[in-house]
Amino acid sequence: MRHGFPAALIILFSIGINYSMAAEKSSPAASKPHKVVFQVSDGDPKKWNLTLINAKNVLTELGKNNVAIEIVTYGAATDMLRIESEVGPRVDEAIQSGVKVVACELSMRGLNITTADMLPHIRYTRSGVVYLMEKQEQGYSYIRP
Repeated sequence: MRHGFPAALIILFSIGINYSMAAEKSSPAASKPHKVVFQVSDGDPKKWNLTLINAKNVLTELGKNNVAIEIVTYGAATDMLRIESEVGPRVDEAIQSGVKVVACELSMRGLNITTADMLPHIRYTRSGVVYLMEKQEQGYSYIRP
């Protein structure tokens, strides 16, 4: 009987390890997509283009179903989300590919911009800075190109 006890422990231990590994593979956390939020606060088209290229590269590298990407604007960058903006077509392309673009309403008010002035499909938040804080608290990686 003394020799059977260590063997039983080894078998139970290996069953526990296999069960634990199977649970990790099937858990929601294991299949959870990556999450990234880009901040744009400059009204510079070059900064916008860099951000849009970075977002596209992330989508290409990880795949649309494996990553949640948001671009959050405040300050002068919000002006670049107007319908007539030179980066507007590229922003629309990013939105169509699954990137969520969020504009700060406080900045819009400061710049005298209304939702009627903005590109379609833009989302809004009261405060871009607070929104960025919340996204980081939710586990989003933060990038500022």
